[in-house]
Amino acid sequence: MKPRLSFWQIVNMNIGFFGIQFSFGLQQSSMSPIYKYLGADEASLPYLWLAGPMTGLLVQPLIGAMSDRTVTRWGRRTPYFLIGAILCSLGLLAMPFSPTLWMAASLLWILDAANNVTMEPYRAFVSDKLDPQQHSLGFLTQSAFTGLGQTLAYLTPSLLVWLGMNKDAVNGSHIPHIVIVAFLIGAVFSISSVLWTLKTTPEYPLSSEELAQIRARPAGWRHTLGDVASAIREMPPTMKQLAWVKLFQWYAMFCYWQYIMLSLSTTIYGTTDQASQGFRDAGLLAGQVGAFYNFIAFVGALALVQFTRRYGPKLTHSACLALAGIGMLSIPMIHSPALLFVPMLGIGLAWASIMGNPYVMLAGCIPPERTGVYMGIFNMFIVIPMIIQIFTLPLYYRSLLGGNPENVIRLAGGLMLCGAVAVLAVKIKKPQAKLRLGELNEAS
Repeated sequence: MKPRLSFWQIVNMNIGFFGIQFSFGLQQSSMSPIYKYLGADEASLPYLWLAGPMTGLLVQPLIGAMSDRTVTRWGRRTPYFLIGAILCSLGLLAMPFSPTLWMAASLLWILDAANNVTMEPYRAFVSDKLDPQQHSLGFLTQSAFTGLGQTLAYLTPSLLVWLGMNKDAVNGSHIPHIVIVAFLIGAVFSISSVLWTLKTTPEYPLSSEELAQIRARPAGWRHTLGDVASAIREMPPTMKQLAWVKLFQWYAMFCYWQYIMLSLSTTIYGTTDQASQGFRDAGLLAGQVGAFYNFIAFVGALALVQFTRRYGPKLTHSACLALAGIGMLSIPMIHSPALLFVPMLGIGLAWASIMGNPYVMLAGCIPPERTGVYMGIFNMFIVIPMIIQIFTLPLYYRSLLGGNPENVIRLAGGLMLCGAVAVLAVKIKKPQAKLRLGELNEAS
């Protein structure tokens, strides 16, 4: 039986997630503009985002399986997310100085690989540390730090302008100086937040029985791959059903991240010319509304604990996805920057739920000794929809969507509504469907 942690212990445990998500927020808000500044074709943007899902597909299940087998003086998970955080910081330092499109795309591969090395053991680390009754609070706190990290990442360029930086100052590759400084700040946050978690929240030492079990497993990469393959074959039914939900929601989110700035540049500023002031203003606006929905995710994640306790993660997640779908469908009809913040309320609640409730549903259906490998496989259900989106959207971007980025946002809204319906078919165990009464109060 694991000891119950206080609310602030859970907060310290998840602070490292803040830096990871600041990095992801910079990618979501800035990579499409950076690619456009470096001369990318609009229809080919999805191909240039291939780094994230491909590295996730290859890295996360293997790192998860390896961390299940790792025995070091620092623990099973710690070495992985520390090394990943260091590499992530180096990638963030180099990215905004990319002189060519191919270099930016290559650095994104390195950056995403580092983030994935960190991400998977971190989720397993939370599951390792917490009693099952605290999984909901743990993962939704992690979701709150996702919202906080990405809020600041999206908002940093606007804050720099507010502090006096020239929003129109650019380097030789037309990349704004405010974007460059934002990436430098992200590099500092990435490593410092993980170091804080390592200082305040050490892993539990493995019992002699657990050590014997790990050492009894055959070593070598072939056996690690075998662990992944056997886990896929023995996948719990709940996990298979969640795969359909994640197909819809992550295809939709990738569409949104890739094209929201381009959509706003046409509906609000009437341009897609990357050299124009309107295009740069659209980048700032996309950052501001992105920061707002991530702030809603930050605040909403802990509020969702109460809804999840009362209605279960399934109904809560369905409602949040439906609100996001309605919000995305409305974005192309809005021509006033101020009104854009209304649909962001629904998108923010959905983002909070996406980063928390599926893991609540998952945590109760997987064996504890295989948490790492199953968390890695579960994250394949994130990256596979992204890969499908990358290779399918360019095929019909002009023929079916008219070459209009606004229609990509409409597509994302429709897919979110499909996800809201699909989650209702997921069957979960009752102990995971409801949180214990008073959980949040007891934890704090």
